This record gives sequence, C-alpha cells and structure tokens, in this order.
Amino acid sequence: MTSIGGVEMVDWNLAVATATRLVRPGPEVSRDEARAVVAELRRHAKSSEEHVRAFTRMAVPGGPAADTPVLVVDRAGWIKANVAGFRQILSPLLGKMQDRRGGLPGGAVLGAVGGKVTGVELGMLLSFLASRVLGQYETFAPASRELPAGAAGGGRLLLVAPNIVHVERELDVAPHDFRLWVSLHEETHRTQFTAVPWLRDHIESEIQAFLGETDVDPATLLERLREAVQSLGGGRPDGEEAAERGASPSIIELVQTPAQREILARLTAVMSLLEGHADFVMDGVGPDVVPSVAEIREKFQKRRASGAGRLDQALRKLLGLDAKLRQYRDGERFVRAVVGQVGMDGFNRVWTSPNTLPTKSEISKPAEWVARVHRKAES
Repeated sequence: MTSIGGVEMVDWNLAVATATRLVRPGPEVSRDEARAVVAELRRHAKSSEEHVRAFTRMAVPGGPAADTPVLVVDRAGWIKANVAGFRQILSPLLGKMQDRRGGLPGGAVLGAVGGKVTGVELGMLLSFLASRVLGQYETFAPASRELPAGAAGGGRLLLVAPNIVHVERELDVAPHDFRLWVSLHEETHRTQFTAVPWLRDHIESEIQAFLGETDVDPATLLERLREAVQSLGGGRPDGEEAAERGASPSIIELVQTPAQREILARLTAVMSLLEGHADFVMDGVGPDVVPSVAEIREKFQKRRASGAGRLDQALRKLLGLDAKLRQYRDGERFVRAVVGQVGMDGFNRVWTSPNTLPTKSEISKPAEWVARVHRKAES
C-alpha cells in the first residue's frame, strides 16, 4: 500500500511532468540526422553483443542478451523509464512510510501536500540527470505500454540518443566510434545481468534490505533532504563553510543506520565491480573495433575529472555521483588486476554466487579476492 484515500506518498505523474518541463533541450539535429543516429545506435547495440560475449566469455542462456529489448530514447523517455523503476523498487519503503503517516492526525492532508512536494523534488533531480546519462541497463523495469519490459527479469537497455550526440560533439571525437564505444559499455551491463541469472535478485534483495532498515518519520526525512539541498545551493551554511565542516551529505547518507552501512558497503562493492567491468570491457574490445578508442578514452576521462560549475558539483554530491565516479575507477582497477593475475576465466569466478562477489575491501585489494576465491577453491 502506497496511498491513503487515493493519495500517494510521491506524486509520480508530477515528478515526470516537472522533470520533462525542466530538462534541458537536446542538441540541435535535423529529423533525418535524428533518425540516422537512432538507427546507428540500434545497429551498434546489436553488434556489441557478439564483441562483448567473445571478450568476456560470458554465455547468455537462451541466446543473444536473452532477447532483452534495446530502446533508443530521448531525455523525456529516460525520465519516464526511471520514474517507473523508482516507483517499483521504492514501493515497500513508501508503503511503510505511508502507513506511519496514516496514523497521524490529518495524515491524508499531509499525504496530499507531501506527495506533490516530493514529486516536484524528484522531478528536479531527474531533470538534472536526464541530460547526463548516456545509457543504462534498467534492471528493475516494470511492464509498460510505452516502454515494454524484456524477458530477463524485466530488464531493458536504454541508450539516450541526444546525450550521446551532445558528448561526442563536446569531445570532438568520431561520432561512429563514440557511439559504438558507449554501446559496448551498456551491452556489458546487459550481458552481466542476462548471463548471471541470480544477480538481479541478489541486488534487489540488498536494496530492499537497505530500505527495510529505514526508520525515519516521513516529515523528518523530507526536512533533512531540504536541509541538504539548502546547504548545497548556497543557502545555510555557505559553500566554503560547508566544505570545511564536511557538510553536504549525499541523499543515500541521510538515512543510514549501522545495518544500512553494512548493506551499502556490499552494494558499493558490487556496483564498483559492474561499472569497472564494463569500462574494462569497452576498452578491451575497443582497439579491434573502435579505431579512435585511445583518443576517446583520454578525452572522456578528462571530462569526468573536470567536473562543472558549483551547482553541478553540488548536485553530484547530493546524488552521490562522486561516489559513482570512484566506482568506475576502482572497479576497473580491480578487474584489470584480477584478469592480469588469473586470466579472464579466473576472473569469471566472480559470477559464481553472491559469496564470490568482492567485498568493499577487496575492490581496493584485488589480491585478497584472488586469495579468498582461488586459493580456497584449489585447497
């Protein structure tokens, strides 16, 4: 249950409307150019399957990518897809919070107001992200008339065409090479989840365990979120003072209990593995199929490291995106080190079960993972 008297904790339709209204327009392209970009991205997504499977040696049961759909979307399409995913994964937590609010005097009125406020806030955050995400394997995609679900646990691959065009122009790299390079990264994520059947359920159970540990009053949670936004937006305290005091927690840090910190450490490790593996694969496949891969990687890394204006940096901190950038770097180093020690087949033991996933400590110390997984198996 996520509503009382028909009033939801989050006004999801308002979140979509807000994000769609606020999101930046994409780069200028003609109708013919847009069609050509979409067609090329679909071709690259298809050709990437064979490249990724050959390089990773990961077999997908039931054929190529288990027939999960590839959707080339605009920024509005990405917003709709992610609101649907958030709605599904957050449903248990919102139900818990709604039940608590329902027992308060005037709970229905608070729900109506709070749902709209939260919808607007979520929409604002999504509008920021929608112009930055190049692609995404949407693990928890629900069935939808607008964005049909795939066969592999509802997952689907999204490629955000206007963002890809924007970045390739900004970096001044070969468009065809860049589009294939991005497709290789996202195809690796699709392969991870379709070739490892238990992975989706494992991550979902960890997320639900994290959310289940949340025991914050809805009004308190919203207030803490607003305080964080104010501190990041130049309100109280000012930017320099906030930095000195270590302020500006990310959203994920606002509600952590000791149990949540343990779960978050495991989730951080697995996300570092997935992102680092995708970066390793895209660069490993690259030299054979992407002639300018070295130039693309160098320019892309500089773009990642340079950041942007103060507001952009503040939002990155609030959303925990700084941590995500570390996941790419640390995870790629882990994968590279392990493959260097035990080869690709030896690395692929990581997909055996949840017990063979690296810990957060092992991500930064790959030799410890090799010792734990390989030496125990050999003894």
